[in-house]
Amino acid sequence: MTEDLAVAAPAPAPVTSPTKGRPTLARHVTVATKPFGRDRGRIGNDQHSTDPRAGSFRVDAHHGEILQGVFVTGDKLRRGLVTLPCPLYSTRATFLPTEDTGTTVRPAWRSKARRAADLTLARLGHPVPGGLLDITSDIPLCRGFGSSTADVTSAIGAVLAATGRRLTPAEVGALAVEAETASDSLMYGGRAVVFAHREGEPIEDLGELMPLAVLGFGTSPGGRGVDTLELPPARYTSWEIEAFRPLRGLLRRAIGDGDARLLGRVATASTLLNQRHLPIPGLDDILAVARAAGAAGVQVAHSGDVAGLIFDAADGETPARLEFAATRLDVTETWQFETER
Repeated sequence: MTEDLAVAAPAPAPVTSPTKGRPTLARHVTVATKPFGRDRGRIGNDQHSTDPRAGSFRVDAHHGEILQGVFVTGDKLRRGLVTLPCPLYSTRATFLPTEDTGTTVRPAWRSKARRAADLTLARLGHPVPGGLLDITSDIPLCRGFGSSTADVTSAIGAVLAATGRRLTPAEVGALAVEAETASDSLMYGGRAVVFAHREGEPIEDLGELMPLAVLGFGTSPGGRGVDTLELPPARYTSWEIEAFRPLRGLLRRAIGDGDARLLGRVATASTLLNQRHLPIPGLDDILAVARAAGAAGVQVAHSGDVAGLIFDAADGETPARLEFAATRLDVTETWQFETER
């Protein structure tokens, strides 16, 4: 686990070439226990970023899920997901301590971020009475990029940075869920964590995600997105729940071996299992393009409208495969990115 993490907003970025230079795959899985709260650099221009009392924190977006379902842990069934990191967009929070009680957030409609800051101050024993929280973000809303969790997690990180305190990713996850009911696993950075998104707890740390190239696209007409607050939790059948058990094991093996193609197969299976709960328009055609392009698999946002074709970033044929797939998809917007190590 690295110490780093890792909205109306513009449409997703146009297609660009995948980033150059690919790191060596890590072969060892470690437990994510390092403290959360280290700054990751700036985006935007925050009014209080030059004030020595202020703390800032940046959080990258995600691109939906690699796997999402219900998992057996001991004698319990727990909803969980594995997030696909996406460096295309970011949110930065800056927290300036004040003598006023409670947090004031700008813009005012980012109430979940304000609540997250207040919860963090309470968790720390109120080292300062309150503060002014500024949020700067280019993450699109209601698409499945994790805009809400990025707001919340960056706010927690900014409070920690301003107060010189640290929390574990699990502690941050618990605060995030308390602030927004359900959270993604952005507080774990680039690690693949099976995350209980309605409990705020890690179910299993699978290790560092291998470098992946992703051709992303929107699946809703006009890119209007999905009102994620209106989505009820999926009600999986007993057969579906049993199917998630081997998928978790296969994903564990894929990440341990650095096998992007096996990871893609898991993502495709998760997409198919969840199609009954949040249907992706034209999924059969998307799967056909994935096969024709030689993609490792298809992944989707289970609370949004973005989807992606996954490719092995270390494969020399991937740039050509990405170009081919982009010309075959019957969509109005596409973008490309590579996961970062």
